[in-house]
Formats: sequence, structure tokens, C-alpha cells
Amino acid sequence: MEKTLVLIRGAGDLASGVAWRLRRCGFPVVMTELELPLVVRRTVAFAQAVFDGETVVDGIRARRVALAEVASCLAQGIIPVLVDPAGEAVRHLQPRVLVDGIMAKRNLGTRREQAPLVIALGPGFTAGVDCHAVVETNRGHHLGRVFWQGSAEPDTGEPGALPGVGVRATRVLRAPMAGFVKEQRRIGESIRQGEWIATVWDDAGRTAAIHAPFTGVLRGIIHPTVPVTPGMKIGDLDPRAKAEYCYSVSDKSLAIAGGVLEAILSAGRGATAL
Repeated sequence: MEKTLVLIRGAGDLASGVAWRLRRCGFPVVMTELELPLVVRRTVAFAQAVFDGETVVDGIRARRVALAEVASCLAQGIIPVLVDPAGEAVRHLQPRVLVDGIMAKRNLGTRREQAPLVIALGPGFTAGVDCHAVVETNRGHHLGRVFWQGSAEPDTGEPGALPGVGVRATRVLRAPMAGFVKEQRRIGESIRQGEWIATVWDDAGRTAAIHAPFTGVLRGIIHPTVPVTPGMKIGDLDPRAKAEYCYSVSDKSLAIAGGVLEAILSAGRGATAL
């Protein structure tokens, strides 16, 4: 396992759950991100290293590095995070496993021939066509299941139901206008229905306030340096109201990570390249 380099495109909360579990199992993991990651659940996403230089998720450390620093970072047991929107790191590092964890709901350029094993998370990919395996990301009976043929369930455009809560479409906070988000409350804080969570502002001086649609805990909010567009996801309010959930890898992330681990291990049994 220590020789099976895994490169994960995207370092949001779901991709970070995959990286966390693989690193715990002994795999060397490298992640790539945008210069301004769109991540909302920043306390459990290795993408936060792009903003802060380093970050820790559930005891696993990640560091923003240049390509030349990857080997040193891995030797220290730290996950390197590269700013690499074009995906050039795949060609330079030649990983044995490539995971597309961008969660764009469509393929942004991942190809099956880029690595001996290419795994994609969620909809937008077809196993056997643009990747070797697809892992289901939709909550429900098939969450975390590995498909070696076909695709994951299509994107519904709505957030999945939380266990014991049901569907709360409004738990996803969206930008009412273009601009930047100034948070009034921090991730992990309890918020009552109607309370002021954040303000979206633009360079022309226009502002729009975002209020809590129900009582809960602020599970995530986008970084203030990231420009947002109307309708874009900028926050997550959790009606379960458990602050500790904001600081540990989620059940959903772990289920998806289990699927990725299964794909790697099952492919390794039949593929000498791994």
C-alpha cells in the first residue's frame, strides 16, 4: 500500500473523507485543488490548506505545497495539496490510482487512461468508458457502492435527506446575488431560525443578508475570498444541531471512502499494476 500513490482531484469534504481513510490505511495520498476552492464544509476539508497553508482534519495533516515538495511532504506523513486546476500533476506524478472527487456532477477532463486505476465519485461518469469504477455518492441504499459498469444515480439538484431528519432542501444556503460572502456567524455555532448568518456584498456597495431558515448549527460557509454567483451554494445549516459533526469526517464521506478503498483493493487482487 505504501507504494500505491493515490492522487485525488478535488479536496472538498467528500474527497477529504476519501483521503483521510486511505491515509489511515497507509496509502500515500496527494490532492489537487483550485486556487480559490469552492468548499463550504471547510473544517473537514483538506482544501482549507490552500487558504491557510496547513490544515488538520480528524488528526490527519495536509499542507499546500509546490510539485517539487510532494515527496518530502509524503515522507512526513502529510497529505500534499497542490493548486492544479488543469490537472498537470497527474502527468508529473503518474499515480497508480486517480480519484476524481471534484463533485462537479460532470466530467471535467478525467480519462480512464490517466492511471492504471481511475475511480470517479458520483454522477457524470460511466465505468468502463471514462473511468474504471464509479462510487455512488447519493444518500440511500446504494451509498458507497462500487460500480464497474454503468453510472451512479443522476444528480437531483437537491441535498440528500439527513439520517433521522429527512429532506431539508433549505439546509443548503445559496447566494442571492453575485459578490463575496462576509460571515456573521462561525462554523460550529448554534443559530436560531431567522438569525443573521452572513451577508453577500459586491464592489458596487450592494448587499443581501442571509438568515437561518430554521434552527440548527452552521456546518459550513464558503471562504470570504471566493467570488460567488447567484444561486451558488455558499453554506450549510445542519438541523441536527450537533456542533461536533462540524469537526469530524461525516458518515457519508466514510461510506464513499469505503467504496474507494474497496475498488483499490479489489482491483489490486487482479491487476499487477497496483
